[in-house]
Amino acid sequence: MAETSVFGQTRGMGELIDLDGKETDLAPFGNELAELGRERPEIVGLTADMGRYSDILPFRDAHPDRFFNVGMAEQNLVMAAAGLAKTGKIAYCTTYSVFVTRRAYDFVAIAGAHSKADVKIFAGMPGLTNGYGATHQATEDLNMMRGIADLTIIDPCDATELRQVVRAVADIPGTVYVRLLRGKVPIELPPDYRFVPGRAALLRDGTGVGVISTGYMTARALDAARASLSSGVDAGVLHVPTIKPFDTAAVVEFASRFDRIVVAENHKKTGGLASLVTEALYDAGVLRPMIRIGLDDGFFECGSQEYLEAKYGVDLPRVVRALVDGT
Repeated sequence: MAETSVFGQTRGMGELIDLDGKETDLAPFGNELAELGRERPEIVGLTADMGRYSDILPFRDAHPDRFFNVGMAEQNLVMAAAGLAKTGKIAYCTTYSVFVTRRAYDFVAIAGAHSKADVKIFAGMPGLTNGYGATHQATEDLNMMRGIADLTIIDPCDATELRQVVRAVADIPGTVYVRLLRGKVPIELPPDYRFVPGRAALLRDGTGVGVISTGYMTARALDAARASLSSGVDAGVLHVPTIKPFDTAAVVEFASRFDRIVVAENHKKTGGLASLVTEALYDAGVLRPMIRIGLDDGFFECGSQEYLEAKYGVDLPRVVRALVDGT
């Protein structure tokens, strides 16, 4: 299924915008998982009838005897994954982020995290990367999943980090929730970048204003920092890929060096990254003016990613304005 933007560009469902002139990697999740499956026979893959739109099909094609489609039944997806994990498997399962959080929350909490099951959930099309409106947009998933004890939560920036996350979660004990990027995923991070679970990464130093971001909004923060140089603004960028456990020390140290802070996330302003940053700075006694770039409370309409991000104030011009004008 394809999506046509307000500018006439056609993309596969859930593919990101802002790809012009950038190197991309097609289906990095599925291709990396297929390769990892060759190295580790204990890995299995599952989906809730979303194989195509979660990019897990390369794993299915490489390891058909270790792939399971449970149908449109997200609770069954998590239970089957947890059951396989109890037999010694590492279960990678995929569906839309909105379905696994809203429909299977108790199953993730009890069969997964509480049971310390090796279930690795790659949740596709979070936030406004899905144009199908409120029924399909997981704009509060970080808030929801933060409430589950013993659950690791990861929001990768680009294809480079996503491939590294695929490998890293196999060795993270217990249940992991990953916000999945699919289709043509841009390569934004430097070649020497290394994902370390639970650690934030300083991607760009600067003076005056610092951006703390997660997920693909980190790529937008880097673009905005470069665009703001012509206005005399030299912004720093701290990427926080692991939402839980949260790298409080790195966030506090980074924020302490700047006069003001911008937080950018593909999520509602409450309960996600901005809330974590606010809590961390308050506890440390670090007070800085902060602009939160995220979604206001509410349900969001259907439309292309370009249209939705511009309407709800999370697009590139919004980040640039926050850096240059402080508004």
